Amino acid sequence: MTDFLDEKRREITDRLKELKPAVDEYNRLEAAASALQGVRGASATATAAAPRRRGPGRPRGSVNRTRAKVATPAKKPARKKAGRPAGRRRAGRRKGSGTRAAEAFSFVQGQPGITIPELAAKMGIKQNYLYRVLPGLEQENKVSKKGRGWHPKKS
Repeated sequence: MTDFLDEKRREITDRLKELKPAVDEYNRLEAAASALQGVRGASATATAAAPRRRGPGRPRGSVNRTRAKVATPAKKPARKKAGRPAGRRRAGRRKGSGTRAAEAFSFVQGQPGITIPELAAKMGIKQNYLYRVLPGLEQENKVSKKGRGWHPKKS
């Protein structure tokens, strides 16, 4: 039995010695491939499977302003800016008229003089949202601000 084990150990050791150069070459090639992955070349861009993200800087297609100007093509006619026409309101509900505004208004009615930090803590929301909602309620003549506190308006 020991002869069999010695023979198998010797076979394994010999095979490991045969394979070691191939494993070393594999590790070197793998390291070289990973080092070259960050380097861009003509063939790298053609064979890249996924588009690479652009880094910071000018967007694609922009012109370097320090270069001498080359003959500029004829200018296109100016396009009208997109957006809603003057005097028209945007679609949807008005600012400050949602359920949060109604909830804030009920808290102000229940505790006149409440401040925005107190109100935010009670409602479980961030203060910056209330800094937009409460002025909207003030424009609708539902609340008024006195000092730091908010008070309901008498209806």
